[in-house]
Amino acid sequence: MSKFFEILDLGIAAMNKSIAVIGISTGVVLAFINVVLRYFFDTGLTWAGETINYLFIWSALFGAAYGFKKGIHIAVTILVERFPPLLAKASLMIASLISLIFLLFIAYFGLHYVLLVKDMGFMSVDLGIPQWIPMVVIPVAFFAASYRVGEKIYEISKQPADTVVKSAADEIIHDSVVKD
Repeated sequence: MSKFFEILDLGIAAMNKSIAVIGISTGVVLAFINVVLRYFFDTGLTWAGETINYLFIWSALFGAAYGFKKGIHIAVTILVERFPPLLAKASLMIASLISLIFLLFIAYFGLHYVLLVKDMGFMSVDLGIPQWIPMVVIPVAFFAASYRVGEKIYEISKQPADTVVKSAADEIIHDSVVKD
């Protein structure tokens, strides 16, 4: 079973990182091309603005989901570091559980939103594609982020209480230096 989760972990990380990097890179290149066309050749790509918006939104959401794996989201631990070990561990578990509930809430209702948009037949203005296609990012990215937070909850639950805060700080330092 642990082999399954290793493969799932690699797949989700690769998806999150790839979509974030490809989306932001493509968006920047497309924006540059459109600006050059508009200002130097008095023309432009009518569909570029909407496409760039979607690329940046996808990049941001998948980048945020990847951020949960790397532990690079803002965390205020100044109080937690001063708590007794058991209270610190409980606080981190509760905070992570609240995050998980929020992410699952957005993913669940994001899926319902995508299905509603699909049922209503909305079309993208400039691209002429069904609107549900770019909106599918909402449930997919938030489910991926939920998986990462669930993974973090599992890791915290398995650690001894006296090492939880120290390991969180060590992980942040490690992840800021080591690139995978």
